[in-house]
Amino acid sequence: MRGLRTLTIVAATFVSWAAFAAQKPSASVTSEAYYRCKDTKGQALYGDSMPAGCQGQDTEVLNAHGMVLRVIEGEQTRAHRLSREAAEAKERQQRQERLQRDRMLIETYTNVEDIERLRDQRIELLLAQRRVTEQTINNMRERQARIESQVARFKPYSDKPNAPPVPDHLAEEMVNTVNGLRVYQESLEKNQREQAEVKATFSADIKRFKELKGIK
Repeated sequence: MRGLRTLTIVAATFVSWAAFAAQKPSASVTSEAYYRCKDTKGQALYGDSMPAGCQGQDTEVLNAHGMVLRVIEGEQTRAHRLSREAAEAKERQQRQERLQRDRMLIETYTNVEDIERLRDQRIELLLAQRRVTEQTINNMRERQARIESQVARFKPYSDKPNAPPVPDHLAEEMVNTVNGLRVYQESLEKNQREQAEVKATFSADIKRFKELKGIK
């Protein structure tokens, strides 16, 4: 019974299409004559111009003999295609970057020790920068402590009722010192992240170099 019902639906659709096509005069094999699609409810639609229900749906353009000449992408199909193409492009780019990285490793280094030597140089440079930053922070903290001892004699830090307000130059120096400390502290944290990134990058390079060279 199910096979008979399916055959009946197919036959009805064919008859509907044949009846529609019979209303149009004969055209060449390459001449666009009809539009066909399924609307959002799955209902087949035909028309000699784009049916309103085909807007945003995959729509076939046929000739007078019912041959599909081209397909107009619907919104969902186009979105899927663009997403797929973007993913494929990203994959191609990543593959190209890996190939370039491999070529750089082979052409730049002769052994693992070369990579480790460069890694250690980069780390030492960052450590030197860190030491300078830490010394600057210590100096600024000493300055902050000195300023705080000075402003303690002024309002609103002093409890004395006749204490004068903080002079503008002291207030400005305190603000600049606090802001400077924050900037250098952020620089210190950035330096720490860069050290971790350098170690991770060189670790990956050493591993890949060994793979390319067959070193265990």
